[in-house]
Amino acid sequence: MPDGTFVGVDDNSTGVTSFKGIPFADAPVGDLRWRAPVSPPSKHFGMINTTKFASSCVSFAQSGSEDCLFGNVFAPAGTTSRDRLPVLVWFHGGGFQSSSTRHADPVWLLQSTAKPFIFVSFAYRLGDMGFLAGSRIKNDGDLNVGLLDQRAGLRWVQRYIGKFGGDRSRVTIWGQSAGAGSTMYHLIARGGNNDGLFHAAMGDSPCNTFTPFATGDYLETLFSQYASYAGCNSDASDVLDCLRSADISVLQSAGTQLSNNRTSTLFNFAPILDGEYVTQRPVEAFSNGRFARVPVFFGSNTDEGAHWSAGLPNPNANTSEPDATEQTAYNFLQGQWDTFSEHSFNRVSRLYPLDAFDDSISLQAQQMYGDMRYICTAGLITGALTSAGLPAFRYHYDNKHLGAFHHYDLQAMFPDEVPDFPPDASDTALFQAMREYWTSFVTDGRPSSNSAGVTWRSVRQASSASPRMLLSPGLVQMEDIDHDSATRCALWESLNEEMQT
Repeated sequence: MPDGTFVGVDDNSTGVTSFKGIPFADAPVGDLRWRAPVSPPSKHFGMINTTKFASSCVSFAQSGSEDCLFGNVFAPAGTTSRDRLPVLVWFHGGGFQSSSTRHADPVWLLQSTAKPFIFVSFAYRLGDMGFLAGSRIKNDGDLNVGLLDQRAGLRWVQRYIGKFGGDRSRVTIWGQSAGAGSTMYHLIARGGNNDGLFHAAMGDSPCNTFTPFATGDYLETLFSQYASYAGCNSDASDVLDCLRSADISVLQSAGTQLSNNRTSTLFNFAPILDGEYVTQRPVEAFSNGRFARVPVFFGSNTDEGAHWSAGLPNPNANTSEPDATEQTAYNFLQGQWDTFSEHSFNRVSRLYPLDAFDDSISLQAQQMYGDMRYICTAGLITGALTSAGLPAFRYHYDNKHLGAFHHYDLQAMFPDEVPDFPPDASDTALFQAMREYWTSFVTDGRPSSNSAGVTWRSVRQASSASPRMLLSPGLVQMEDIDHDSATRCALWESLNEEMQT
């Protein structure tokens, strides 16, 4: 390749050839902080033995390195440049704050698929390093650089995946949680113009986060607080020079202090409305048909909203507190969507009557949060694509034995996702079927499973994004979206301007 020779590793025990730690951009350090990635890299690396994952991307939420823009390629052993296999590109989750590519070993996927494909994963800048915003960065830098890192990875695939045996005209993007949110943003980026970088999109639990305008008061305040904690004068003309010259440990401390002082908010840094890459918020973009015209595959888990509030240090927003009230539930939700009003919460709460949740504020709030952030988002995407006449497949993962909490569906996909309890035979059979469904969408454009033997029908009713595939141990079947669920999602979507989603 023009920037180096990369030597992979053949694993005879798995039948997979891997290339771990391929640089796809310059290290975004110093003056390159909060700027679009320089890709391809500006230097030649010579010969590199790609035997291990690179360092995780550093942020206030995790240790690691700023020199982290590396990708990984996994191919069936014996693949040559003549094979032109489909390509699956993975973006990891972690709330846009943490995690890395090292947790996504695709060996189970590559061994379960009926037809071969190539798996690629890319790191991207996280937290404050990837999504700090405000007018100063807009004027002297780039916004949403974490998303721009991912797009640079997709351009790398277009340039080089043929050398690994991949077909650049058959690229599917996939992610979970923030990674699924990323695939959602790439669907609507630049008004839906994806430059042919991908040809299908998948997402497990796509997140619809608070998406304020880049230079609005909310993000200007965050920037000023962050700069102040880093010892930089936010009003000074050289504030970015100060931040770009600061030691990374100083910036980590600044991000930590900011997070610690926002005790009702789970995620302070995420994609924002920048007017250039993200030109419309998700609900508006999908409602107006401003998305890439590609087949999609998105879904969610039954208990997406569980446990999140319990991690908040503010007792007034922690719905697991014994004296929690509906005001606590409102405080929790308003901490995630800053402009959410009490009036709108009262409208929403009528659709989540407390007696339907055994008079538990915690259960009521977790259903609200799970619907708003994840479950309804999967419906928003698949319903919109259905309206445009494109194939759209939706799923619902439910597992009463192992749990169906956020990210638990990945227990079917990656060895690092270890269940809380040993899977039984029905779990194992379900996991095999799920891998078959997921990988067949990559190779054939339509999910199918020989082991499950159940035909997955695409969404037919755009307004409710129905039907969807129920994936449960011992029970794999299509299911319709019930009226109450559809009504709840319709209300959440109607609040998009207020909630800036």
